[in-house]
Amino acid sequence: MNIHIKNGRLIDPRNQLDAQQDLYIVDRRIAAIGTAPKGFVAEQVIDAAGMIVMPGLVDVAARLREPGYEYRATLESEMNAAVAGGVTSLACPPDTDPPLDEPGLVEMLKHRARALNQCRVFPVGALTYGLKGEELTEMVELTEAGCKAFSQADAPLTDTRVLMRAMQYAATFGYRVWLRPQDSFLAKNGVAHDGEVATRLGLPPIAVIAETIALSTALHLARETGVTLHICRVSSAAGVGMIRSAKQEGLNVTCDVSMNHVHLTEMDIGFFDANCHLMPPLRSQRDRAALRDGLLDGTIDAICSNHSPVDDDAKLLPFAEAEAGATGLELLLTLVLKWAEQEQVPLLHALSRITINPAQLLGQKMGHLSLGAHADICIFDPAARWRVEPAALRSQGKNTPFNGYEMQGKVRYTLLDGQLVFQQ
Repeated sequence: MNIHIKNGRLIDPRNQLDAQQDLYIVDRRIAAIGTAPKGFVAEQVIDAAGMIVMPGLVDVAARLREPGYEYRATLESEMNAAVAGGVTSLACPPDTDPPLDEPGLVEMLKHRARALNQCRVFPVGALTYGLKGEELTEMVELTEAGCKAFSQADAPLTDTRVLMRAMQYAATFGYRVWLRPQDSFLAKNGVAHDGEVATRLGLPPIAVIAETIALSTALHLARETGVTLHICRVSSAAGVGMIRSAKQEGLNVTCDVSMNHVHLTEMDIGFFDANCHLMPPLRSQRDRAALRDGLLDGTIDAICSNHSPVDDDAKLLPFAEAEAGATGLELLLTLVLKWAEQEQVPLLHALSRITINPAQLLGQKMGHLSLGAHADICIFDPAARWRVEPAALRSQGKNTPFNGYEMQGKVRYTLLDGQLVFQQ
């Protein structure tokens, strides 16, 4: 279908484009910007006056809960949430039930996602069978099935010899290893940052050292093996400092941060608000400031939703017993816009953290509006104000720390591969 998107402000971080331009789509690809290609006849016209036209968002951490956890969410509900948030590509961690440790499971997930045709799904394969941290998976076969990286998700891998062998194996074939740094012994039974709030409320703590010790191990092993290492959901000032030093040294390491940690701190737990029970835990104001500094100077490569839908019953339990997680796909864009406004970050810089940068982390040629690129596009109204209401969220998981918050910036259209998959 030939589509003409007119009167919009085009922003494309990869091509450093920020201008009032029309965009033309032919055969599902971007055919021209500014002037219509010769002989172009639009079959559909989208008037984007007053709106911003940008590449579809790329989210590197979104749990779709299939297979195994359909009572929390389904592929249909979460892909509906994704396109409502302007997300056209996402990576899903391997902690499903069973975990994504067999090619057949990966192929089944990709087949289901293709049949729905709403969002590109890139599975992250399990680093070890069953995520038990004992036996390495067949990474070659999983890659052939569609995995773009390998991870333990939140499952511990306490045997450093196994971790080193996994990194050696991955480095040999050029695969990416994604790790969330947390020492399982130091974090055992913890639910909140080891600080003032956890002390006052009597909550089992997770100290920053649980992150930094695991991070130190991962960086040392990456240095030894030469693997391409991605650190998932860095949460502390100390962690940001270690990654900054590793990058300055020339180590092949990248990292992301959850949108929740860009905005919230331990103080938002208030009086046991289970919506703020997240992993990693919300940390101090000093840590949040360091995360924001890391985004500004490029230490942190991407912002993710860390979308983890949880059923209501699991969140109605006391804080320490409630399940960690929050919905986030529909909030990613607006929270990045909020951060950009607060820190006076140009949109070109801010939007790179949810488009071209995460696409590069996945090794995918997307997240931009170059000529010939697949037409994965998000069109949003930057002036639209709305309130986060659980009942209005398309995700099956309704729990978010931002319930009731006033937001600015609303997705109006989402196109996947040149097809309109969302309109509001």
